[in-house]
Amino acid sequence: MSENNFDKPLLEKFEREIWSKIPHLEDGKVVNATPLIDLTRDLKECAKNLYKLDISDLDLKVYGKFDSNLVSGSIKIRPAIHIMHDAIKTGKLKSNQTIIEATSGNFGIALGQMSKLGLTVVSLVSRKLQEGVFKELRNENIRIMDLDMDICPAPGMKDSEADALVAKATAANIRSQLIELGFDPTNYDNSISEVESLLAAQDIINLAKLLSKIYDCFCPEQYDNELNIDAHRTITAVEIEQQLQEKGDSLEDYRIICSFGTGGTSGGLSRYMNEKYDKKAIHVVFPAPGQDVAGIRTKAKADGLKLYNPEAYAAEHEVDFGQARHLLKFFVDKGHNIGESTALAMYAILEMLSEGEKGKFIVVVADGIEKYRKNLESASSNQRIQVSLEDAASSVQDYDKIIWVHTQYTPKEEGIEMIAKSLGVNKEKIVIPKASTINQLLSTQQIPDELNKDLDGSKGKSLLICMAGNTSLMTAQVLASKGIVTESLNGGITNLPEGRGKNPGEFIKAATD
Repeated sequence: MSENNFDKPLLEKFEREIWSKIPHLEDGKVVNATPLIDLTRDLKECAKNLYKLDISDLDLKVYGKFDSNLVSGSIKIRPAIHIMHDAIKTGKLKSNQTIIEATSGNFGIALGQMSKLGLTVVSLVSRKLQEGVFKELRNENIRIMDLDMDICPAPGMKDSEADALVAKATAANIRSQLIELGFDPTNYDNSISEVESLLAAQDIINLAKLLSKIYDCFCPEQYDNELNIDAHRTITAVEIEQQLQEKGDSLEDYRIICSFGTGGTSGGLSRYMNEKYDKKAIHVVFPAPGQDVAGIRTKAKADGLKLYNPEAYAAEHEVDFGQARHLLKFFVDKGHNIGESTALAMYAILEMLSEGEKGKFIVVVADGIEKYRKNLESASSNQRIQVSLEDAASSVQDYDKIIWVHTQYTPKEEGIEMIAKSLGVNKEKIVIPKASTINQLLSTQQIPDELNKDLDGSKGKSLLICMAGNTSLMTAQVLASKGIVTESLNGGITNLPEGRGKNPGEFIKAATD
């Protein structure tokens, strides 16, 4: 592309109003650096008070790299603005274009900075997002396209008749939203087969690319873009190194702990450490299988992403968020602005220390607590929201009903029998509300009358079950905010002993209501 074929006024405005406010290099030094805060003392206190782990005399140093202090509130502003800067300079993005991207929240919020320049930003999201994340997206003037793709996909059902039905329904919904956003539906209609194939596979990443292509928008392609890695290799790592040197220390002696969203942070920091120190120093943290932690992936869901590169990491850790949540509350109460993924990362350090590790660590504080505060407060009320199959079965007599909750799928007779057998109850105790009822609950955060009737009972508590434990958890959280006690079965129907390894199509089907 010609050097002159770019939008010079847009570039100048971008560099003046956005680029100048985030960490970037000037004369070989990073300016606008985020704080590097010593958390050693608080972590030792947390370990002793909450987990009965005495590390008070351990030779230990733990710093938090507080990217929660960045404009937009998260580390995602780094790659977002890096990608935007390159796109404008190379002529890929101009003033009259729309930016469109699939996001789990923070990247979309970061892109909202571009709306300050007069550009339209469209984020493809799902109800996977916590309400606090939706609120921040709206606050950034982002046009939200809710795909109605649930946070609990049906693994193994790709290309099945059930997925085809859901894909058609979702495609129609997207068409309506495109019209509301001012897009000509003709372009969309001409690509409908490809759209439905992507929706059947729940491939929202490539759907964003397709919509960008057919409407001549700009898609940052955060999940595939090497600039995502480059932002952290050339800025974040250099910035941490610079700050440690100012303290008379060296990054060479540290291990860096971070969670996995797209792979950009872990990839960029890994490359820096390998190129400069010829060592693997990055520890990547994931939630335990079946757990839903805001903005990050389980290890199974990271596998297959372009920027996921386990060979470059020093280690990978799968951490129980149920345990890490206590740490989250402790640090938030101490005044530290950390989010859910940071709590996982810090708990991973405690697990390493309990196994005899010691040394120096840096925790990447990817975002802060505000978006997740409502969930934290619900979890801190001493009300158990998630429950294992073993615990649910042992106290099943305490539940008025077992309620299936999902917006797209409903159990077949075989599925109902599987749930009943696994819990040791009569299948008449299992209630199946309409999928539209659960959709209404999650969309409006209000309890539909039909569900109110199902929740009514003398024991005052019901067990919720869905595909993989995520929709039921979100439902339990909404109900808890209304003072209604329910518990979510961790892992859902696909994690029941008789469901593991089977095609879910054997025991669930697409909802038709």
